[in-house]
Formats: sequence, C-alpha cells, structure tokens
Amino acid sequence: MSTHFYQFSAKTLQGKEISMESFKGKTVLVVNTASKCGLTPQFEGLENLYQKYKGQGLVILGFPCNQFANQEPGDESSIAEGCMINYGVSFPMFAKIEVNGDHAHPIYKYLKTELSGLFGGKIKWNFTKFLVDATGKPVKRFGPIIKPEKIDQYLAKHLR
Repeated sequence: MSTHFYQFSAKTLQGKEISMESFKGKTVLVVNTASKCGLTPQFEGLENLYQKYKGQGLVILGFPCNQFANQEPGDESSIAEGCMINYGVSFPMFAKIEVNGDHAHPIYKYLKTELSGLFGGKIKWNFTKFLVDATGKPVKRFGPIIKPEKIDQYLAKHLR
C-alpha cells in the first residue's frame, strides 16, 4: 500500500495514465461519480466550485463508479459525453473504477484508510468526496448527500 496521495496514478476517460504527482501543490477534491444517480446534479455544483476556485489551486477529480445500483452503466465515451453535454464538466474525469471491495482502485483504498468515515472505510454511495490538501494529505471526507456548495467553506481554508 502506498503511503502518499502523489504515489498513485489513474487512467483518464481518454485512456491516458495521469500521475497524482501532477496535482502537487493543488487542493484536490476526489469524487466517485455516476451519471444515472439521484445525486448526479451534483456535477453542476462541482463544476461551479471548480470554476470558482481553479485559479486558486483547486482541482476536482471525478471517478465514475458502477458499484451502486448500476448507476454508471456506460462506457468511457458515453460517460464523457454525459458529463460534458448535461453538466459542462471541465474538471478531469477518469476511467470507470471500483471504490469498494477487492478490486477497489488504489487511490480509494488509500483515501478510505486515511479517512475511514462512518462506514468503517467503505464508500456508502456515489458522490462521496475526499478533500486532499496541497501537500497531498487527505483532510476531510464528505458524505454523498453533502452538496458541493456546502464544501465551499472548507475549501477557503485550503486554497492559496
């Protein structure tokens, strides 16, 4: 198990491997997403946060996941299309992953270990959010029903 956020990498929706090292010095909000979820409109709030704070070092990383009620059934191109057309998402979106279980992505294994939350390390549902500060330290976990607008106050403390 890696011990630092920057030691991980993930594939984008376009299939390009990106190291989390490329986000060093930025405040990162990691979110597991789904395009057919009741919480899917949070994409709009996330995009608003990204637009508001990207100039101050915020980056949002979206990780589509189909582990909750089959709410992300599409492939990478349909996910990309849905995010762009329906919500104008411009923050980085990654290839579909698992967030729980034996095949959970290493980033999620790490984040769940660092900030275990109410469910003993399990992700409860889509749109669970992890805030990672500019030094790569996971500092706060937000449950699925916490809207992006409510995260604004926490971001102010971590942005440059």
